[in-house]
Amino acid sequence: MSKKEVFMREYLPYIIIIIVVLLIKMFIVTPIRVNGPSMLDTLEDKDIMILDEISFKFNGLKRFDIVVVNYKNEKIIKRVIGLPGETVEYRDNKLYINGKVVEEDFSHEVTADVDPIKIPKNCYYVMGDNRVNSTDSRIIGPVSIKDIRGTTKLTVFPFKRFGNKN
Repeated sequence: MSKKEVFMREYLPYIIIIIVVLLIKMFIVTPIRVNGPSMLDTLEDKDIMILDEISFKFNGLKRFDIVVVNYKNEKIIKRVIGLPGETVEYRDNKLYINGKVVEEDFSHEVTADVDPIKIPKNCYYVMGDNRVNSTDSRIIGPVSIKDIRGTTKLTVFPFKRFGNKN
């Protein structure tokens, strides 16, 4: 057996695995780091999560999904609160969608009142869970679907916080 045949037989499977992993990382899932306290207590500063850049394009976004948004040359992590065409309002620390109370099934800081805002087509209203320390749609307005990079649910580091966060 020639050296080339030995090499191909022994190393080719590993090379293929590395190429497949790199392609998956480049086009399907990407690690992303939480920067800052805006998603406390759900996510902590410096948590490493997996960003899914594909599935939301086929399945759409749902209320309370955690998303990564491109904003001023950085990536911010927020929670989807309002969907396109809806009217979002906070009154007395309660979320109203189209005038009806919607229960939030995650913990968050007290939310100051937010006047009703109609979400434009192809836009989403996003907020951090740490409402007193978050640059979100209350400040930057609804975000375009074009600025949403993907969804994230899985914390992979630190290992003590490993798991689904959505």
